[in-house]
Order: sequence, then C-alpha cells, then structure tokens
Amino acid sequence: ALWPAAAVEVHTSREVDAVNGTNLRLKCTFSSSNPISQHLSVTWNFQPEDKSSHEPVFYYLKEPYKLPAGRFKERVTWDGNIERNDVSIMIWNLQPTDNGTFTCQVKNPPDVGGTIGEVRLRVVQKVHFSEIHFLAVAIGSACVLMIIVVTVVIICRHHRKKAQDKRTEVADTEL
Repeated sequence: ALWPAAAVEVHTSREVDAVNGTNLRLKCTFSSSNPISQHLSVTWNFQPEDKSSHEPVFYYLKEPYKLPAGRFKERVTWDGNIERNDVSIMIWNLQPTDNGTFTCQVKNPPDVGGTIGEVRLRVVQKVHFSEIHFLAVAIGSACVLMIIVVTVVIICRHHRKKAQDKRTEVADTEL
C-alpha cells in the first residue's frame, strides 16, 4: 500500500494593505502531520512588484536569524511562537519599496514539502475607509449619543427637582 506523502500546510492572508511608515505583523501559521521537530525551519522571502529576483527576509532554525544585509536588515523581527504553529514576523517602518509578495515556507522534517504561503503587501499613504472604520464610527457615535441622552435626563431631573423644591417652599410660606 502507498502511504500519503507527508506535507506542511502554510496559511497566510492573501493581501494586506498597510500605511507608509507604520509597522506590520505578517501572520503565517502552519499545520503538519508530524509533531514539531527540532529541525523545523522557516524561510521568509520577498519578491518586489517588478518581479525581479526573490530576496531573503528572515530565517528561523531553532532560533531566529536576522539578515546581515538587504532592504529588510534591522527592519524585520520574529513575532512567532513555534509551539502554537505561528511563524509570523514584524516588519518595521514600512516603505513604498516594500510593495510586493512575501512568501512563508515551513519545513518540519520529515514533512519538508507542502504549500508555501503568499502575502501580497500594498503600502499605501492612507487607509481606505473600510468596514472596520465604519463600525468604529458607528460605535463611537452611539456612545456619544448615549452620553448626551444621559446628560439631558440628569439635567431634566435636576430642574424638575428644583421646581418641586420651589413649589414646596412657596407652599410652606403660604401656610
């Protein structure tokens, strides 16, 4: 009988937009048919939009290794947790030259084949109005409206109590 080939499945977002000058966590997770090996390795690469050659971004084997040179030198740090199958990285101070495709490859011997995660990054000057922004504005507006309603109710009660006290005072003076 033939055994199915062991493989590592890698999961990433397909596309990510980020604002110029900010930091971004490129999330990459994996699943493997074998327990996590001491020889697990993670390779992050980058291909610019102009489709020129791939550039190394980050490497992990038992511990994170920073790049000695290149566009991502001193701008990429490990942000993963191997025990949780998370091999994410942080990119600091995004620049328009970071537009392109990042690949995340995980090898967990004997699982060395499998999918390679790809994330297309677009560095933009400002964030487009998205559903999350709309939700934040809606929640913020609802909170402000509730504060206004509560304030009006408190003021009305205060004025009503003052008027009632005045009527009680007038009634007392008439007696």
